[in-house]
Amino acid sequence: MEMLLSTPHSIEINNITCDSFRISWAMEGSDLERVTHYFIDLNKKENKNSNKFKHRDVPTKLVAKAVPLPMTVRGHWFLSPRTEYSVAVQTAVKQSDGEYLVSGWSETVEFCTGDYAKEHLAQLQEKAEQIAGRMLRFSVFYRNQHKEYFQHARTHCGNMLQPYLKDNSGSHGSPTSGMLHGVFFSCNTEFNTGQPPQDSPYGRWRFQIPAQRLFNPSTNLYFADFYCMYTAYHYAILVLAPKGSQGDRFCRDRLPLLDIACNKFLTCSVEDGELIFRHAQDLILELIYTEPVDLSLGTLGEISGHQLMSLSTADAKKDPSCKTCNISVGR
Repeated sequence: MEMLLSTPHSIEINNITCDSFRISWAMEGSDLERVTHYFIDLNKKENKNSNKFKHRDVPTKLVAKAVPLPMTVRGHWFLSPRTEYSVAVQTAVKQSDGEYLVSGWSETVEFCTGDYAKEHLAQLQEKAEQIAGRMLRFSVFYRNQHKEYFQHARTHCGNMLQPYLKDNSGSHGSPTSGMLHGVFFSCNTEFNTGQPPQDSPYGRWRFQIPAQRLFNPSTNLYFADFYCMYTAYHYAILVLAPKGSQGDRFCRDRLPLLDIACNKFLTCSVEDGELIFRHAQDLILELIYTEPVDLSLGTLGEISGHQLMSLSTADAKKDPSCKTCNISVGR
């Protein structure tokens, strides 16, 4: 009769990325040469009621040939970034009749996958560049909000628009979500007028500021995200960070840096001795300026159009099925 296998224990998880991890565990020395396969049960943490499986009944679970530990798990599941998982392991010996002698299940260990790395954001950037379209001139950044928002800034914030924490809109793996502080601005213009649109999803009051106040040769520009919300519109998130600022230091190690004079999204270039600004026609740009903004540097007024709530991106979830703006390392 085949000797029973010991139960794996002391699981360790390390080298965690947005779509992979390394796993190792301890087992009795007598099992090392006998074990032929590993069974790994991976579940999203919120799924508390998942039952342990029989390996041959659940093909979505990993059955791997035994290799020296630690082993890297990548590509066997579509792991999602920034997601909590639980994992347990079982070892097995494949017998001559095709059946498996299996150990007991190990303890369950929990871990959380990471954010998109720069190389993943570079893939998103490349996809966004393919649909960005031609560049249109513009002259102002603008921010729409309710009247009370601007009254609060004047009364309680020293006439400054203060940075706030970015929400979880866009790609789930974006390093900026819930981490980067900034003030959101827009710059898109109407094709026929060259002016900002009169409609807005965020409020009827608009603060406009000359583009050179926020975007100039002393500003670094970073690509942060590319997404859609189950519509034909696609959004790109860019970060404007004064060089050497706290926001700039945050972005430097996490986001692709763009050439402000030559990129497919937003440019600032010197032409005939003056700064000229252009934005991509076929993307809705969401701009995060990482520092406080003085209201006295711009103008505030009421717009005449409608409040189009359907276009709001507040905490918007990315469409995971869109082939235009998704990459193969999670959503």
